[in-house]
Amino acid sequence: MNRINPRKLLLSKWTAVQPLNREKHFLVTELFRDEQGSVLEVELQALMSLRNQRISWTHLKDTDTWRMGWQ
Repeated sequence: MNRINPRKLLLSKWTAVQPLNREKHFLVTELFRDEQGSVLEVELQALMSLRNQRISWTHLKDTDTWRMGWQ
């Protein structure tokens, strides 16, 4: 399990374990917070296609799906 500090997610780099559509490397471009300031979701941008997707930041903890950094 990846240990993640939600406050340091912005502009962090991630690698998909099983790439789809040749999209392997991603960058966190935006954080979505609730009224108390807690991070709920992040926006990931694929470097290859510049496609954006919005996911819950807790999905990044799954080492079967995501790896920290670009590998």
